[in-house]
Amino acid sequence: MGARVLLARHGQTEWHAENRYAGSSEVALTAEGLRQAEALARFAAEVKPTALFCSPQDRARRTIAPAAEALGLTPEIVDDLRETHFGIAEGRTRDEVRAVDPGVIERFLADPVAGSFPGAEDPHVAARRGARAVREIARHGHGLALVVAHNTLLRLTFCHLLGIPLAAYRTVFPQLGNAAVTELEIDGDRTALLRFNLPLDTR
Repeated sequence: MGARVLLARHGQTEWHAENRYAGSSEVALTAEGLRQAEALARFAAEVKPTALFCSPQDRARRTIAPAAEALGLTPEIVDDLRETHFGIAEGRTRDEVRAVDPGVIERFLADPVAGSFPGAEDPHVAARRGARAVREIARHGHGLALVVAHNTLLRLTFCHLLGIPLAAYRTVFPQLGNAAVTELEIDGDRTALLRFNLPLDTR
């Protein structure tokens, strides 16, 4: 039996409502994002992961903080779990990107790998580093680990681990809910998807 890893997207940020590409930018959580972090902490208190990991970006660290307090654990910061950089889309909405480069959004939507934003991190590179980080976490034999990272990085990572073409990441995994949980079982090179995008009760 392999190691189980719970992977959650960070809570809602101030750019969420505008659908602005955050990428490597630092963006604060909203009040709803903080409630989602508390919901993740309640979930963690029930399932009791034995180790916590997160992206170095503040929105991920703020999201995992309540779980760390509830469990009495210190999250390990993993640089490879950071969000992808979106190049010319970084910090912009789709309309703002179109104003800079007409047609770029349509190329991206048609094929988010071949048509990735100019100046963006190569999706293949992001997928490999995300998968490397998750496999390393599983290899350490924590029993059950909780990881908080980012929407695009996680979807690319899932594709890489599950053998799904990267160009399909936006259609196979349309979006991860904020603080929603996906569970993987990893045994060497074998990865099983046990549950996907489990929403948490934020009441």
